Amino acid sequence: MSNRSIGLDDRLYQYVLDHSLREPDVMARLRAETATHPHAVMQISPEQGQFMQMLVKLMGAKKCIEIGTFTGYSALAVAMALPKKGRLVACDISAEYPEIGKPYWKEAGVHKNIDLRIGPATKTLKKMIKKGESGKYDFAFIDADKTGYADYYEGCLKLLRKGGLMAVDNVLWSGYVANPRSRAKDTLALKAFNKMVLADDRIELSILPIGDGLTLARKL
Repeated sequence: MSNRSIGLDDRLYQYVLDHSLREPDVMARLRAETATHPHAVMQISPEQGQFMQMLVKLMGAKKCIEIGTFTGYSALAVAMALPKKGRLVACDISAEYPEIGKPYWKEAGVHKNIDLRIGPATKTLKKMIKKGESGKYDFAFIDADKTGYADYYEGCLKLLRKGGLMAVDNVLWSGYVANPRSRAKDTLALKAFNKMVLADDRIELSILPIGDGLTLARKL
């Protein structure tokens, strides 16, 4: 028994992977290719991808949003959890990085379920809201520039239906959010974001110590 979450050293983390990870080969190969990328640290962990798949399936989600696609691993995870006619709007500022994932999306048979939109995500979200899509989405995942989190959160919250779920990555930021002496721009942005979400009575909230910290916000 334990009255708090335990820490994971490398040995225990590997045990978790060995005894829970059921990663499809196509996802494993995309993750392996991404690991060779200069910005590989931006990749979510495989156990987080699997957890998000379970959330999407538990919700029966059909329409999802992703802010920050990178090489497409998280998009692949979510898309593979959707029903045949499900849809993921994947937003990224880079046209280059998602090209790495596209062949894997096609191999997995979910490329037609992923609507990739290149450009500033705030503009994409505003266009979606203007088109009358508010309240039409089931699930949203945010993993992009940290200074933009507050704006992405507000846009996704409008687009989510009542009972919809938002997952926000990197909210523990390698522990820097708990360091009062850390004054880095991204750290300060995440500290402010975490305080904002805590005070938001439009949602139910949980922060999970998975990956680099994952906030779950359920729209009331």
